[in-house]
Amino acid sequence: MNTANLQLKGLIMAMASICDAIVEKELLTREEIDAALSKAQKAIEDDDDHELSGSNRAAILFPIRVLQFAGDAGRKGEGATFSDYAKLVGKMS
Repeated sequence: MNTANLQLKGLIMAMASICDAIVEKELLTREEIDAALSKAQKAIEDDDDHELSGSNRAAILFPIRVLQFAGDAGRKGEGATFSDYAKLVGKMS
């Protein structure tokens, strides 16, 4: 696997853990974090300045969607692996 992919995998899971800590410290709610992720997703989807292929757009959205699934899992008191989240994102595409 490409080293950059491994680094992104680690970064995404670190961000998921940071989001959990933010919720545990009651700095933001899961709903507020999800709203921020949805805002980022919408900004990417609405960006007409760059003509991206569908696969490139999906690649850009991938980490946001993983973090959304991680937030859902945290809301339910469940945990999952990066692979579990990646499979869920893949099913969306």
